[in-house]
Amino acid sequence: MQTNYLLPHKYKILGWILLITGVLSGTILQIFDFGGRDLFDFNLISDFNFDFFYYFLTTDTIYRKIITVSIIIGGLLVGFTKEKIEDEFIYKLRSDSLLWAIILNYIVLLITVVFFYEGSFFTVMIYNMFTPLLFFIIRFNFLKLKSRSDEE
Repeated sequence: MQTNYLLPHKYKILGWILLITGVLSGTILQIFDFGGRDLFDFNLISDFNFDFFYYFLTTDTIYRKIITVSIIIGGLLVGFTKEKIEDEFIYKLRSDSLLWAIILNYIVLLITVVFFYEGSFFTVMIYNMFTPLLFFIIRFNFLKLKSRSDEE
């Protein structure tokens, strides 16, 4: 099966490195929220006002941005690179996993809208930004591993 939208397989290792590093760093940052941020404080663009087309600058830590970019790029590389053997079965697993990821993402979104408020809502929405990609990667690799163990 010809899949032109997938990246070459060689990018998968880089994707795993970026994704795992980003997720672990983000988890450690969220749990411990260590001090000493003054060294990493920079003026960053924080908001875009559509009325006046004006950027507001704020002081924020650059490592939060690096962690977010690492998770997104790593997740995209892991999720959308070819497998060593890319056939119709892998294509079906990929499609099913993507469908499950979108459904689970909207279930999480629905639960968030109903049960979370104010600051908690915003925090969960930030995490929800990563859930489609992470759900897809987890489901796809689980199904691939399950099918491999069924063959043996």
